[in-house]
Amino acid sequence: MQRESWSPDAIDTKVPSVARMYDYFLGGDDNYQSDRDACAQLLQQVPSTKVLAVNNRRFLQRVVRTLAADYGIRQFVDHGSGLPTQDNVHQVAQAVDPESRVVYVDSDPIVLAHGRALLEENDRTAVIQADMRDTEGIFSHEETTRLIDFSRPVAALFVSVLHCIPDEDDPAGLVRQVAERLAPGSFMVVCQLVSDRPEIRKFVTDFMAEATGGHWGRVREEHEVTEFFRSAGLEVLEPGLVEVSTWRPDTDLAPVQQTDEWIEWGGVGRVV
Repeated sequence: MQRESWSPDAIDTKVPSVARMYDYFLGGDDNYQSDRDACAQLLQQVPSTKVLAVNNRRFLQRVVRTLAADYGIRQFVDHGSGLPTQDNVHQVAQAVDPESRVVYVDSDPIVLAHGRALLEENDRTAVIQADMRDTEGIFSHEETTRLIDFSRPVAALFVSVLHCIPDEDDPAGLVRQVAERLAPGSFMVVCQLVSDRPEIRKFVTDFMAEATGGHWGRVREEHEVTEFFRSAGLEVLEPGLVEVSTWRPDTDLAPVQQTDEWIEWGGVGRVV
């Protein structure tokens, strides 16, 4: 099985990466000084960011567990997956059914390198380096076609990544395009950073666009994320579109996002 090539030269350690910044907020070690400096600057203006990242990761884990255990989903494509951490999608899904299959998609070369090492012994999981906007390339990739049967239900995950896509690249159109290619009974999991405070939206959008060398889109508003689901014709599962820490919490004592500077907003839609 042919693998993509990777070398350390493919990484510019002086330019922060969204994936590595997220890794830092989750307590990971796969990040550089540039990432940590960018995180420190971000926290000065939006101090809830680290808690938000943790709650978002917990949402991802709950969603995967729910779709696997309650809806029988055994195939997952995780767009913009980021660096491996604890309780990754394949670990959660395969705890429900060891035959579950997962394809991770990310454009950051360090994600490919670390993911490949983690998954070397797991032939039901793959990591591919691709732009999450390249639906045709992702769906036709040899690793995707090896693992995923698109004639059967699939869960396509866009968790905390659509804010990385600028308006001119039409994130709503991307959600619609992927949904149109999935079998009925499939699911789309979509959430992104939103804020009802214009000054927060502007600061974070401008700061992240400059810090990441343009690898950023926009902090949006709730109604824009709602439109992602509506335009794709998705049937939204209960409890609807919400701040993600409140999406089917494991217990009444589960941590809830306490601040409103900005939040992760979204949910799960069924392809009908």
